[in-house]
Parts: sequence; structure tokens; C-alpha cells
Amino acid sequence: MAGHEFFDPADRKRPLADPTAAEPLAAEEPRQSCDPAFKHGVVVGFDGSTSSERALAYAIGMAHRSSSGLIIVHVANRLPTTVWAGCEPPVFVDVPDHRTEVLGLELACAEYLSEVPWILVERGGDICHELEEVGREYEADAIVVGSTQGIVGRIFGSVAGRLAKRAKRPVVVIP
Repeated sequence: MAGHEFFDPADRKRPLADPTAAEPLAAEEPRQSCDPAFKHGVVVGFDGSTSSERALAYAIGMAHRSSSGLIIVHVANRLPTTVWAGCEPPVFVDVPDHRTEVLGLELACAEYLSEVPWILVERGGDICHELEEVGREYEADAIVVGSTQGIVGRIFGSVAGRLAKRAKRPVVVIP
């Protein structure tokens, strides 16, 4: 069983309360309901890199052993406009990322994913926040990520390290 779940950025906008309205607006608009087959599943961050492929392999085994679903999350890049325009304060813009579609096709053809039910969720924004948010929505038992290699992770901090500090569920970091 395989599938894809693509959220439109418009789904993330919350309406503002109208002070003249008779009924107050609910505090938070409910998100799309999650498929019950994936509740208490395993969330894995995946971008096609070698470390994320190792994390995916581990997450598949973890989901298979626990007889749960696998929620594969690809977070699209966001760049501050200061990179482009030099303005202050920094404003983040979504960069078109067709990589999710390519990753989805590659995963759909992968034989190693036939052992577990899985879905691919695309998000945009901060990787740590989005992985934790998907984990919360699906009430995930764990989040699996690959370790950051190279100088970029040392300078800016690794996703795995930041996620381990802020997550409200177990984080498994695969070297």
C-alpha cells in the first residue's frame, strides 16, 4: 500500500477572528484528518541524501517490527529573502521544489517499501518544526532522521541535534 499526501500551503493559513462577528472563531482550524492506519506510526525525514536513505532503511525495519505505518516526510526548502534582495528583516519565501514529486516516484517504484504501508507527506518550512508537527498529527511513536555530514551541519547545527532538543517524542538519529 502506497500513497501520497500533499498539503497545499493555503491549507496552513488560519482565518483571523472578526471582532464584529456574533460567534467567536475557533482557536485553531482542524487539519485534515490522518488515515487511522498511520496513527502511531514511524515518521522519517527523507530528502534523497545518503544519510536519509539510511534513516529510511532503519525506519522501514522499525515500522515492520511494530506493525505500524511509515510516514515519509520531505520538507521543501525555504530561503530568507535577504539572500535575494538584501532587505531587513529577513522574510522567508517558499522556493519551488519539484523534488518531492521525483522522490515520490522513486519511492513508489522501490521494492523495499512493499513490506510496510507508507505515505509521503510534503511540507514547507523549518525541517525540525515540520517533522515534529507531522509527528504530533500522526501521534508518531518515533521520528527517525539521518545525521548531518560536513561543515554546514557544524556551522549551523544539525537537524538531528535541534530536533532531539525540542521534540516531544523519541528521536532516532542514524549515522
